[in-house]
Amino acid sequence: MGIFAQRAKVRPNRIGSTMVEIVSRAATVLEVIGLDAADGTPVLDIKPVMREFLPRTPVRQPPWATELMRNYW
Repeated sequence: MGIFAQRAKVRPNRIGSTMVEIVSRAATVLEVIGLDAADGTPVLDIKPVMREFLPRTPVRQPPWATELMRNYW
């Protein structure tokens, strides 16, 4: 809840995380799809995502959140 729970551009701490799919790599350049960031945003860290890091149970959310995010991606 509150300002730290949202993804708005006015959020005081602008560090976020997104799971992406790597399309290609050439030297130090990664091409990805699904990155939730504005053009020119610096990438601070890259980590692998493994099933063991994801929730073990289904993620539940209220219907209004699903409706709100319907066209987000």
